[in-house]
Amino acid sequence: MGGTRAGTDGPVTLQGIAERLGLHVSTVSRVLNGKADVQGRAASGETAQRIRSLARELGYRPNPHATSLRTRRSNLVGVLFPRLSEIVVATIYEGVEEEAAAHGLSVFVTNTRDDPAVQRERIAMVLGRRVDGLIIGDAHLDGAALADPALRGVPFVLVNRRTDGDHPAVTCDDFLGGRMAAEHLLGLGHRRVAVIAGEPFASTGTDRAAGFLERYGEAGLPVSDHRVRHCTFDITGGRQAAMDLLSLADRPTALFAVNDLAALGAMGAARDLGLRPGSDFALVGFNDTPLAAELPIPLTSVHSPMAELGRAAVRQLLRRIAGEPATSQHLRPGLVTRASSGAPIGPALG
Repeated sequence: MGGTRAGTDGPVTLQGIAERLGLHVSTVSRVLNGKADVQGRAASGETAQRIRSLARELGYRPNPHATSLRTRRSNLVGVLFPRLSEIVVATIYEGVEEEAAAHGLSVFVTNTRDDPAVQRERIAMVLGRRVDGLIIGDAHLDGAALADPALRGVPFVLVNRRTDGDHPAVTCDDFLGGRMAAEHLLGLGHRRVAVIAGEPFASTGTDRAAGFLERYGEAGLPVSDHRVRHCTFDITGGRQAAMDLLSLADRPTALFAVNDLAALGAMGAARDLGLRPGSDFALVGFNDTPLAAELPIPLTSVHSPMAELGRAAVRQLLRRIAGEPATSQHLRPGLVTRASSGAPIGPALG
């Protein structure tokens, strides 16, 4: 069974490609149907490159129905995220899509708005599409939605967030990133600091805040509870949290926001209070989104390898689909210093 080429009288077949290259049809099939990639064979070799080059030249398109009948796989992966409109989520999804395409997989994404009831509805909807597996980017720490009986026996991998359970997850080392932010502010002499900590149900916020607070505790400068404010992971939440913190009688000299959108909200609060980040107080964000470097006062931020999170999640999911054990991965962050923390501008440090 082969594929088709638009604008021709007949299909471009795997057999035809094999004959043109003098190869066995099974070799061509493994490469073009993604099996070589899953098993780690020939995907980057000269033979695979020749096969793919000729397939592109001839306009080969796999026949998904034929593939499904042969393998009982749909070659379709479902992806759940809170909101694809968020730049971090969108960048992770780009990595998912790129890696999936390299392995001959199609993906589709659905938004859950971080609502447990919607999460369960969307899981049911995705499974109804007969996907080969799921990449879940909206997990809550308690893992409640993942206890859905419908997920039993379904390969899935978490991305960006982890749970308190043993589900395999691909995340940034958020705890280490929080420690990096603290180390930076300690090095600048900041003793009175505060944290815009994000949502308490998400590991991204809790782990980043925990790493920051641990490092300050080790320095003999524990951060009191009233200096840790939880908020939504957006500009509005960050603005309100920063307004509260910067209005304290013993105003902090530095703020750590657990994502860049919250840090941007903090900049808005500072403006309204007549304060300037980098001069009147230091500000550090997290993720190092493209916006961070382009702000009027460029934002110091902990760099998270967002696209690579998505790519690594696909690779781990492929292991699970193949019946192999998947493992959790913590990708290393780095610190990028800019004007908002009042520090010299520098590269990512990991």
